[in-house]
Amino acid sequence: MELSGLVRALRLEGPRDGGQPEQPPPAVPPAEQVLLQIRLIFSEGAGGVPKAGVLRDLGALIEAADCRWLFGGVSPATLGKLVAALNGYAAPPEQEQDAADLPSKDSAYAATAERAADVGSVFLHLLAKLEAANTQESLGVPMVGPILCRVMEPLYIFAATHIAERPWTNMKSQSVAQELLALLVRATGCGSVAEFLRGKNEDEEGRFGAVMGLLKQELTKDTWKRNPATKFVFSWTLPQVTRPWLSHYLECVLPPSLLISDDYREENKILGVRCLHHIVLNVAVLLCLLDLVPILERAQRQQKQTRPTTPCDEVLQLVLTHMEAEHRLALRRVYARTLPAFVQRLGILIARHLKRLERVILGYLEVCDGPEEEARLGILETLQCTIEHAWPRMPCRLPVLLKALLKMIWDVHTDQGSTPEPVKAALLQGATECLILLDRCSEGQVKVSRGPRTASSLIPSPLEGRGSVVHAKAHLLPQSNSILKASVSTHHNIST
Repeated sequence: MELSGLVRALRLEGPRDGGQPEQPPPAVPPAEQVLLQIRLIFSEGAGGVPKAGVLRDLGALIEAADCRWLFGGVSPATLGKLVAALNGYAAPPEQEQDAADLPSKDSAYAATAERAADVGSVFLHLLAKLEAANTQESLGVPMVGPILCRVMEPLYIFAATHIAERPWTNMKSQSVAQELLALLVRATGCGSVAEFLRGKNEDEEGRFGAVMGLLKQELTKDTWKRNPATKFVFSWTLPQVTRPWLSHYLECVLPPSLLISDDYREENKILGVRCLHHIVLNVAVLLCLLDLVPILERAQRQQKQTRPTTPCDEVLQLVLTHMEAEHRLALRRVYARTLPAFVQRLGILIARHLKRLERVILGYLEVCDGPEEEARLGILETLQCTIEHAWPRMPCRLPVLLKALLKMIWDVHTDQGSTPEPVKAALLQGATECLILLDRCSEGQVKVSRGPRTASSLIPSPLEGRGSVVHAKAHLLPQSNSILKASVSTHHNIST
């Protein structure tokens, strides 16, 4: 049956005065079959069918159909795929990855705007029908909910693509997109676009993650320029999500922001920097700043600016200054978790900061910061990275570092508090790793000792390799009194 004939049949079977609609006659095919055929028409590569006419008939079909026929026998996946196919039909034409600037207007973009207005009209009918079905006792949330879950992210991306003035939009397509977005927000029980994306409260997951999941495949290095709308959808969506919600999505929003800002075209640089600015304002910024540093350094090189220190050095100097004076345990944990990444980024250049970094390491090793010991574990990882990258500078610092590590081992071993045994084991293993590295880079000076049970018996031979860490830890646990004596004895021997 042709769509126009199907529409007439469905209208005849519509609600009658004072009564419920009758069941469709056998001549009317199932909705699943009809929608699958329509999806094939709009699938990529399908041709030979006047799609504009089919689109108009589809809108009329949805408007005329009874909710039980339209949704009762259709899987949510079928409707989701149909919406995705129509979204692709209304998308701007693809560009070459390295194409020149977009034309302000051309015939292809004008046709895109007309298609978008027609597709948006179909989507409006679909959402209106879902709202109507939601109020029917025989359908309601159990049927409408799964369908909405399938279609709301593609509907959002369609609206965000056409909602603002772009080369592929006109006033009609923009108006339809605005109306569709408002209806989508209402249909999902949200009060605003921001609430739709982020959730009503911090504990509720919004749709931003799912939207980014659909955009992700078009926001890679090799694809982001092909669809001219993708960067605008991303940059229009990102500001809707603020703190504290945005921190949960840092891994998926930072790479495309950096990618766009690193482009050679000025408009893309500006767009990317705006996205980065929003991220910096709304996320814990230390690791974020660390990812921004290469772009700042590249800009300095392009401008031929010669500076004795890099932006990474400047950020680390500021971080160490705050770490030294910080007494609040929560912030000490945050700083300690991020410090290893700075050491890894600077590599051998961490030697510029060893004086202040040593003071921070000693101070943080001395203080217990609670059951999980996050600050101490972060500082032990920092010390390991520092020794590995700046090992030639370690022998002169051996006395103070060795004393601090052995004192921490003593504190951990004699701790009768609430620290769980796995955390104690992690602290002891981290300290052992540091002792082994210090012994290697100081040519065995950690073993220089007096007495039968001092630091020399605690550190495995360098020839035993990294696999000896477990063996070393086994020697660290017993004889706690000997460990303390080892701390004092070793410090005396090395100092003299």
